[in-house]
Amino acid sequence: MPPNKKPDAARLDRIVADARKNAEQREMGYRERALQMYPWICGRCTREFTRANLQQLTVHHRDHNHDNNPPDGSNWELLCLYCHDNEHSRYLEADRQGPSGQGSAPTLAATHSPFAALEALLKKKP
Repeated sequence: MPPNKKPDAARLDRIVADARKNAEQREMGYRERALQMYPWICGRCTREFTRANLQQLTVHHRDHNHDNNPPDGSNWELLCLYCHDNEHSRYLEADRQGPSGQGSAPTLAATHSPFAALEALLKKKP
């Protein structure tokens, strides 16, 4: 896009609205199927749900791919909101750690060397 041309806000709004609508429709499809297939119990904390609090029960995708919705439900598990958030937090944390398990956060170089004068101190023996 040329630098002086502004994006079409109405077009962008339509694209975002369509994406949200499609995601909601996709979610309602697999959510309804999962709620019909599985008992209304959180797969982690075993909390039981009724129609009164069913909105707190979510469908978790085991492979974290929300487009992978096999008809047999093998990629789904029902989790309460809290366990679902915990699962995604653990997944994100593991992703941040990298494949070796080492943190990918930048480390600061040490500015103090506690043994810098050790050799001189050892040579001063009486």
